[in-house]
Amino acid sequence: MSVPGFSRLITLFLIFLAAFVPLSALDLPIRRIPDDSSLRASLVDSWFKGRPGTVLNQVLPLQTLPGGGRVEVRTEAAGEEFMIILARELNGAFPGYAQGSWVLTRRMEDGQALRIRIFPRSDFNAYVQFRPFSAADKCVMDVVIYNAYVVNALPLPIPFERLLTLPLEEVLAVAKDKFPLRYFEPQPDSYRDVRRFIGEVRKRLPMQFQDDGALDENGEYVFIDDLAPQHIAPGLNCSGFAKWVVDGILRPVTGRRLSIPPLKAPFGDRGSGFTAPWENLKDPFFGLDWTRNLASIAGRVLRTPTFGELAEIEVRDAPFSAVIRRDRQGSVAGDRIGPTSFPGYLTDAGFGIEGIHPLLYTLAIDEPGRIYLASVNTEMGDPATDDNPRGRPRMRKHFHVAVLVPYFTEGGFFRIALFESAEETLFDTFKTRYSRDHYVNLVRIPIEITFDP
Repeated sequence: MSVPGFSRLITLFLIFLAAFVPLSALDLPIRRIPDDSSLRASLVDSWFKGRPGTVLNQVLPLQTLPGGGRVEVRTEAAGEEFMIILARELNGAFPGYAQGSWVLTRRMEDGQALRIRIFPRSDFNAYVQFRPFSAADKCVMDVVIYNAYVVNALPLPIPFERLLTLPLEEVLAVAKDKFPLRYFEPQPDSYRDVRRFIGEVRKRLPMQFQDDGALDENGEYVFIDDLAPQHIAPGLNCSGFAKWVVDGILRPVTGRRLSIPPLKAPFGDRGSGFTAPWENLKDPFFGLDWTRNLASIAGRVLRTPTFGELAEIEVRDAPFSAVIRRDRQGSVAGDRIGPTSFPGYLTDAGFGIEGIHPLLYTLAIDEPGRIYLASVNTEMGDPATDDNPRGRPRMRKHFHVAVLVPYFTEGGFFRIALFESAEETLFDTFKTRYSRDHYVNLVRIPIEITFDP
């Protein structure tokens, strides 16, 4: 399929812009973040407990921490709440999410403290949050990664008020191994090969798109359906492009490209008696079979035969079971709405689209050096009507394939490169393109140093 949304020119410009935004120096290990607890202790009465109207009108000059680094103390109102932000410096600015930044949210009406949010690394989407607990001598801790709760409401034996002045390192020490430290201390050097791979793919893009197009084992442009040669505007569709990427990884090792027919063969025990009659008519599992076969071959060639088995190639676990649900424009009614249950892996479908971003982040940390083939799918069929209240039986169809590459830049910033339908597009466009009833099945592929399709 072709890629809807942004024009190619706008997309390429935004990709270029994202790649060259100024980067800060690498974040420090959490234990070395300059402590701001003495500054917070000086603000308790006047800022953390003062009357909301008074606090919102206060101004404080830039503060310098004893351990180094400057902090801007400011307030921001947000509807029925307001925030007191201790913003650390990042590239001469104070965005509020630079590593070590600390935010207290209070209720506008009565000044009640609602939560404390701390950013252990310079990423607005990765933070630790503390909330009051029913028992006065406890609080609860959340750890949120790209709108997913990797820790949800973990009770800690610390009074919430004590958190106003307690150093971050001491708080996390109480949580012990319940705090997933690895998700806040990525090692950028581990992604050197991934960054090189992305650069090699980019050098060859964009390519010509052609519906149902692919390169066969001889490097000839053919149609996937019947292997007939392409004569006019030869090119690749989304599936053919994924094969081109995997050929580029494997051909330096095997000396040849993959044959197309084996990639179309059913892989795994998928489907049912209901879907069997539709296999020839609708081919509902094409994307699933295609990506699984590509990943299986890659696993066997680059690792061992066991790495070609379904249990090895398919992503089936997510380290979170709740997400913050946002609307199509990215808005959310504060954290008052609380977490929404996330069901995790669905057999032969994968994960709901709203969980893909945090899943790729955690995969990048837990499995550096891999790329992922995505098969996008949803249930299709006529909805219920007054004349037919039950509607027609709905069947899941895998209709689009993409290549997802999560990684960290040299500066330690998380990025996702997205390649689909013979060009590079934006991941933000991808994840907002589909509604919540869409799923993404992921299979993993290790990469090699050399890329030559």
